[in-house]
Parts: sequence; C-alpha cells; structure tokens
Amino acid sequence: MTRARAGARAGARASGALPTVLLVLFVLLGLLGLGAASAPAALAADNGRWSVFPAPAAGAKDRSPTVQERPFFTLEADPGTTLRDKVSVSNLSGEPMTFRLYGADAYNTPRDGGFAVRGADEKNTDVGSWVRLARSSITIPARTRADIPFTVTVPADASPGDHPGAIVALDTRVGAAPGDVRVGVRRAVGARVYLRVAGPGLAALSVEHVTVGHGGPLFPGTGDSHATIRYTLVNRGNVSLTPRLAVTARGLFGRTLLDRPARTLPLELLPGQRVELTEPWAGAPQFDRVGVRLRVTAVRADVDETAGASFLAVPWAAVGLALALLGGLAVLLVRIRARRRAAQADPAAGEEPYEAGGTDLAARAGGGPDDPGATGATGATGATGATVGGRTA
Repeated sequence: MTRARAGARAGARASGALPTVLLVLFVLLGLLGLGAASAPAALAADNGRWSVFPAPAAGAKDRSPTVQERPFFTLEADPGTTLRDKVSVSNLSGEPMTFRLYGADAYNTPRDGGFAVRGADEKNTDVGSWVRLARSSITIPARTRADIPFTVTVPADASPGDHPGAIVALDTRVGAAPGDVRVGVRRAVGARVYLRVAGPGLAALSVEHVTVGHGGPLFPGTGDSHATIRYTLVNRGNVSLTPRLAVTARGLFGRTLLDRPARTLPLELLPGQRVELTEPWAGAPQFDRVGVRLRVTAVRADVDETAGASFLAVPWAAVGLALALLGGLAVLLVRIRARRRAAQADPAAGEEPYEAGGTDLAARAGGGPDDPGATGATGATGATGATVGGRTA
C-alpha cells in the first residue's frame, strides 16, 4: 500500500505572470508492520515512473525492478555502531532521469496519522541525519536500475527503541500542473527505514482530549441526528504502535446506545507522535444525557487505556424557539397584570366627581335657596317639625 503526502514551497514569480507554487509529492512504501520483513515479496514503492526499494541480496534469483525480497529496510543496531546496505532506484520511464537522494526522519501527520517524511531542505534530528548515501545525486538511464550504497551510523548516545525514517529519491525536474495558478510539481518516492536501537523498549499509549459534537433536526423526530467523537492518541513510549479502538456510549439509567468492538486503526503511531482522530456516530440520540467511553489497545503490545466524555443531546434550536415564545408570552402577561393593578388602584378614573353629581341632584329636587318652591319645601318641613313638637306659631 502506498500513501502520498504533499508539501508546498513558494516558487519564483515570472514578470507579469501568476504566482508559481512548488509542490513536492512523496510516495512511501505502505504500512505492512514491523514483522513484514519475512513476508513474501512485495511491490516496490513507485509512482509509475520510478521506484525506490531495498536492494536485493547478493545472488538473489528475482532481479525484477518492481518485485523485491524486502518491502522496506528493517534494521537493528547497538548504539555507536555503523550499518551498511544498498538502496535501489529504478527508472521505469523511457527517458533519463536525475534524482536527488537523501535520508529523512519520519513522523505522523497530525490530522490523520499518515506516515510522512521531512523534505529535502528540512532539518533532520534522528535517523535521517544518521544516513549517508554514497551519492547525493544520480542520473539513471531509461528502464535502468541503480544500486546506491549507504551507511547508517548510530550515535553512541542514541536512545533505545524505534527510529523510523526513509531514503528518498527526489526528481530534480519541476513539472507543470493545470489550473489558473501556475503550479510547479516535484515528486519524490521513498523506501521506509525502520531502525531499532538495542535497549529496553517501552510501549505506552494514551488517549486524550475526548470531546463530542452533536447535531440533529430542528424538532425531534423530524430527521436523523449524528455525533462526532474527537480524540487524540499519543505514543509516549519508544516503539511504534498500531492502535486498536473500542467505543461505547450509555444514556440515562445505563441504557446502551453504542457498542463498537475493538478494531485496528489504519495507522502506525510512531514514538513521540500524537494524532487527532474522529469517530463518526450516525443515529445518535436526539434527547438524552450521554456518556462516551473510548478504550485503546495496541497490536502486539501490552497497553490498555481508557478515556471518556459526556454530553447533553438536546435539540437546542427547538429549545431556543420555545424559550423565545415563552419569553414573549411572559412579557404579554406582565403587561396585562400591570394594567389590571392600575385600574384597581383608581376605580373612579375616567368618571365625573361624586360632589358635582350630588349638587345637581339637590338642585333638581328642591331648587336653589332663592327658589320659592324650595323655601316652601323647607318651611313645610319646619312646620311639620313644629306640629310634632307643639302648636304652630
């Protein structure tokens, strides 16, 4: 299996032309595991125009330029020793090609854990800096293979464990790519190098920064919901590991919502590297309190780590809409109650005063003080009182 990785470097600007971007494309021998050196013959790492692979052993029967005994370099050494080997570069095209040869450190790409190597102009601090090729540049005729000797000098203070890298053949020509932006492409093919320095090996793997993102329909039951579990794997040991992941999720009252058995992840986590990965979850609950648990182990290694996170599965958009409606209703009720209280505090508001009405009634009933009818009425009242008390005067 092969993986491709692209790095970018700014190119020169032609006068009045669009900017040129220089891309370097790497093709490395696919992940087969550390024990694959004894496996059957494997295809070389190639891109169809040239290939890079460990040179066949002296006297090997199969001298094919594409099928080799060793899929990659698997080396073991003590600190302070020097190893010698050869790398084969085959020109599969119909024209001569010139290559730049160099050793490079390997690392994991942070977002997917892919196996990647440093560029030709990047600084190497590990096995890439220990490699010395007999030639740093070579021109190979069409349909011809060249075997280039190299050495790996292990420092006396080298740390024990795995030191992954690659031997790379970079095409010195800059190819053109279509598009509005002028893009210059430089391609490289590399054979992986797995060097193990003698000493105690430590397998240590941790899972960190577990988070869950949840999404779903506006209203429950009107569509499917989903979740994305994000986590980080860190190799804290000194040997490469192939992780295995198991995922479980439980809701309220311990209900099992998700139970995925352990599976091998498609990556090789190199010593000291960390990668950020995601785990999709289709059909996640739409309304629940969920606890997610990740269990990480490794192939042929005694590691077992767990980590988890919890989240509240709620249709927040629907909740927000309901809260907005309730808020509007509450404001309306407050205003209605305020008007009722104001009316109870001033019951005569909007009516004529009581005294004015009484004066009017008195005037209508008995007249005014200058009205003879009114006086007669008063006199009659007084006469009536005199008759009751005695004789009238």
